Amino acid sequence: MDKIPFYKMSGSGNDFIIIDNREGIVDEDFLEEWVVKVCARGISVGADGLILIEESEWANFKWRFFNADGSSAELCGNGARCAARFAFLNGIAGRKLTFETDSGIIMAELIGRRAKVQMPDPTDLIIAREIDLDGSSVTLSSLCVGVPHVVVKSDEMDDRSLIEKGRKIRFHSDFAPEGANVNFVRRKSDGAILNRTYERGVEGETLACGTGSVSAALVMAETEGEPSPIRIYTKIGTRLTIHFEKTEAGEYCNLFLEGDARLIYTGELRKEAWKW
Repeated sequence: MDKIPFYKMSGSGNDFIIIDNREGIVDEDFLEEWVVKVCARGISVGADGLILIEESEWANFKWRFFNADGSSAELCGNGARCAARFAFLNGIAGRKLTFETDSGIIMAELIGRRAKVQMPDPTDLIIAREIDLDGSSVTLSSLCVGVPHVVVKSDEMDDRSLIEKGRKIRFHSDFAPEGANVNFVRRKSDGAILNRTYERGVEGETLACGTGSVSAALVMAETEGEPSPIRIYTKIGTRLTIHFEKTEAGEYCNLFLEGDARLIYTGELRKEAWKW
């Protein structure tokens, strides 16, 4: 592990360190601590998450996804698009591909520098449930699209209020022990739908969240009859497009998340990136 080649990629403002680990170049010892150090901003590369690309018996490749705090996650929509483009750029797969995750086999397609990736069908969808938050009742919806999400319809709030409220909901006993990502969604005066996300693992607001945008879109579809495809705008103004179908039984299926997957730079991690 003296020199580890990597790509720095961004999906709608979520940034990731991606490493081809098919030959096992990353030491498994102290992996969680190592991820934390290389994802630290200001002193190392810095990223919202780290992705290892590995061999798979069932798909073009397998991924392992880690949040910046070293914890693993089943799925990340923005990371999935970046992983798909990484595989194409490195000759691991073609423009249409599949990869293995803890949430199952994911299909993806590259469209120029954008990617369209399949999301798991949602489970445990509950609309407009009530929870107690510091003695006040808060109305929210919850579901799982590979990872658990909460969606709160909310007027615009300042950054500090969003983080404080997001953290309280994320650690609320109703979502223990795993916790949940928390999305604050609102419709702007021009009709556009804006979503902001407090992400577990990062423990703060990220510039975008793919699975969070999918969750927000499905809640808007269920509560306001919004048809597919739904365009969701992120904090920094990038656009994610969510495609879906709804069965006669009222269930959502054939979910796809489409958005950018940008290559920022390539480089080599040296020991000084994690030896501090």
